[in-house]
Amino acid sequence: MFLLLQSLIQAIQPFLVPLCFIFAWTLIGLIAWSLWSAIQDGVAKAKQMHQIPCTGCQFFTNDYRLKCTVHPDIANSEQAIDCTDFTAVNNPLNVH
Repeated sequence: MFLLLQSLIQAIQPFLVPLCFIFAWTLIGLIAWSLWSAIQDGVAKAKQMHQIPCTGCQFFTNDYRLKCTVHPDIANSEQAIDCTDFTAVNNPLNVH
């Protein structure tokens, strides 16, 4: 049994180094691809979230209990991007 195992190890040994090399670089490539994909998704999500106009609207209260007096259910969410009741603040220095 031991002789069989030893001969099997000697037969595989020339292929182990290249196989481990390929496996290691494949793993590094997959990790890099995963990180790149996560960064792209994060940037896309950030761009989408910056399109939410609520903070510049006159109906936005900046209060966690009632964020918007017109649409409190969609305030500061992705659904508010195309809000039909958006009215820009007349005096931007007077924002709450």
